[in-house]
Parts: sequence; structure tokens; C-alpha cells
Amino acid sequence: MAVQTSLRHRTPYRGSHTVTRVVGPASIAALVTAFAALWAATRPGGDVGPFVGQLLGAEGVLLMSVGLVLISTLRWVEQFFDGVDKAAVWHRRVAIAGTALVGVHIATTGNRHPTHLGPTLGTIGIVGLATLTVWAIAPRWRSLTPRRLRRPVECLMETSAVQVVGRWVGSYGLWRGFHRLTGIFLAFGFVHGVMDSTVFGSQLLRWSYLVVGGVGIAFYLYRELLARHFAHTHDYEVSSVEPIGDASFEIWLRPLGERFAFRPGQFALVNLEARDGWHRHPFTIASGPQEKEVRITVRALGDFTSSIGELVAPGMPAVISSPQGHFDYTRGTEHQVWVAGGIGVAPMLSWLRSAQPGGLPHRVDFFYSARGPAPLADEVAHLAGHHDELRLHLVDTRTDPRLTAEGVLDRVGVEPRAVSAFLCGPEAMVNALQRDLVRAGVKPANVHREFYNLR
Repeated sequence: MAVQTSLRHRTPYRGSHTVTRVVGPASIAALVTAFAALWAATRPGGDVGPFVGQLLGAEGVLLMSVGLVLISTLRWVEQFFDGVDKAAVWHRRVAIAGTALVGVHIATTGNRHPTHLGPTLGTIGIVGLATLTVWAIAPRWRSLTPRRLRRPVECLMETSAVQVVGRWVGSYGLWRGFHRLTGIFLAFGFVHGVMDSTVFGSQLLRWSYLVVGGVGIAFYLYRELLARHFAHTHDYEVSSVEPIGDASFEIWLRPLGERFAFRPGQFALVNLEARDGWHRHPFTIASGPQEKEVRITVRALGDFTSSIGELVAPGMPAVISSPQGHFDYTRGTEHQVWVAGGIGVAPMLSWLRSAQPGGLPHRVDFFYSARGPAPLADEVAHLAGHHDELRLHLVDTRTDPRLTAEGVLDRVGVEPRAVSAFLCGPEAMVNALQRDLVRAGVKPANVHREFYNLR
């Protein structure tokens, strides 16, 4: 089913800004390569095997330190990686890679004359880091399970014992508290390396190791001890909590002082006091910056959000931190595709509520997909009617085919390389569309997305 408005011509839209999307990850790769080259160039004499094992351990410490820099909350880090959500994704990737390298180091490297405390510190560090790695991967078991094994694994996941463990593993608050120990586990492993490494007769190797480990620990201490003193927060209170469909809610927050300033499409960390205490979650903002109240949409998925209708009520306090994210349609080309799944429509709502008539790109095809009646579909259609350059396509997956890159581009009818795509919704849907749009000819730098899960 498609709801369309007419299309009119306007002046060209400014192009995509993509430099930071490449610079951040490329910088990590360059740093890892340069560190390995430095160690290879200054390698002391002796067996190659132990040296390689210790190099892998040092590279693991380097990657873990980079991971701590990425979650330091510093503004320049967000800018460098094109948004804190993408920095969080790369934090997870380098942390997993770093833990794997440290694990290989432990399995392949030994010291005939270890210190009394060094091995114990190393064991505590790797056990803690491995636990965090498994905990981060566990909620994504579906995407990691081979297709042939998916059904047996699903049956296993439905057993009562696994569901009890799943509730514990899936607790965002518990995970977040344990995740704050990452720097401590890194420090244990780092000190173990200082105490028991056999290659630190080379002062250059020793100082390179001390620098990379010390930088990571310094950023960790900044985040834990100082960052809160530099954060800009704004006091709000809940004005309303309303259901907006199957297991989704809309929360309106009214300011108690200075209003919260943001750009359309951004998200913010919101601290909400509920009946069972305070909860801290990232939420995309659905309102426009010009509106007095801040509006967030919530899908009942996690341990807190699944009970938000019973736990949050008008009058409860909230604290909003500085806005985050670079999900911004003004960075796209003049031919754009917007795809929203379910409450992934939130940033698009903010765009439409803030854009003046005639202020959108030359042409926008907006695909809004949901199973059954889409949340806020009437409001989306009403806002779309104010923009002649926008065509709205409502997709009900109960009766309509699921969205595919091929189907989207066929409806758009524009050369793929001229299209910018903005995707927000369930991770599986967004991942598939992102991959297939690129395969169909859309430039990778022109495919933009928002990452829901900062865990």
C-alpha cells in the first residue's frame, strides 16, 4: 500500500559528508599496523615464537585501550567516528578483537620465571574481559547461529533454565554496571605485561607498551571520575505516557528549567526515575527542536522498557544529557530514500516536524514498514502531506511483501549511485537493506543508519 504526494522540482541539495565515516576505522587499522611494525623493527634477539605471542598480547592491550577511548564520552571522539552510536559499535568490535588476541597470547606464551603476582593479575584480567565479551555477544545469538542450527538453538533458548539465565544476561542495568569494570580488567592485564614480559629489555618496546596501556587507563579514569562533572544535563519531568501500538509507548517530557537543544534525528541519554528506581537509556527524539516538550518513543524490548507503562507515570523526574548522533538527512544527496521500521520512525518524525514546506531534498521516498498498523502512521501521513517533494509508502508486512533493496530502488526509479539512504529500525532489517543497497549500486558512503543498541 502506498500513500503518495506530488513531486515538484527545487534547487539541488547539498551532498553527503562522509570523511569521518572512513577516517575513524582507518585510523584504528593504521595504529595497529604501526604498532606491529615498531615491535618488529626493534625486536630483540631470541626465539620468534615467544616474541610473536607477546606482540599479540600487546596488540590486545592496544585494542582494549582504543575501546576505552571510544567510550570516553568526549565530543571529539564522537565527531571522529561520525556519532557516538558508531563509536560504540567500534568499541565493541575492538574490545572483542583485543580480548581474542590476549587469549591467544595466554595460550601460546609462557614465562619460565614469572613474578609472584603477575600471573594472577593476568588471569583476573582475561577472565573479566572474556566474560564481558560473551555477555556482549550473547544477545545477538540469532545472527551468530548458522541457519541449519537455528531451530535447535531456538528450542534450547525456550527452556525455562535458559530463559532465567537470559533475563540475567539481558538486563541492561546489570550489564552496564559490570561493563564499567572494563578498565580495571585491562589494568590487571596491563600490569601483568609490565611485570612478566621477557622482551622489555628493549626500552622502546617497554615505553610503547606503557604508552598504549597508560592512555587507555587514563581515558577510563576520565570517564569514571571526571566526565560527569563536564556533562551538560537538563531537568525534565514526565508529562504523559501513552501506548502507541503493540508494545510501544510515547513519553512526553516537559522542561523544569533550560530547554534541551538538539538537532533533528539525534538521540540522547535519558535518566528516568520510575517506581523501581532510576533507569538510564538512550532514546531517539521524535519531537522537533522548536517544540517546548521533548518526545521519545519506546519499544518494549528490554528489562525496563518492557514494563515502562507500569513503571513510569506523569510527574516523575527525568534528566536528559547532551544530544548525540549524526543521523541527519541534510548530509544526503538530492534524491533520498528513508526507511523506518516500527518505532524506528522516530528520527524521521523529528525531521518532518522541524522541516519547513519546501525544505526537504529534491525528492524523498519514505518507506514506513510495520507488521500491522504502523505506530503513528496517521501523524506521519499528515506531516508528509506538508511536503510536496516527499512520497510516503506505508508497508504492512502482514499483507505486503517485506521491504527489499530491489523493491525500494524499483519504486524510486533513480540511478542507485545518485541515491542516499537513511535507515532506522530493527537491526536485522537495517543490516539486510544496508548490505543489499550497496550491492545494488548505492555508494557505501551514502547509506546512513542509526544504531539502536549501544551495548
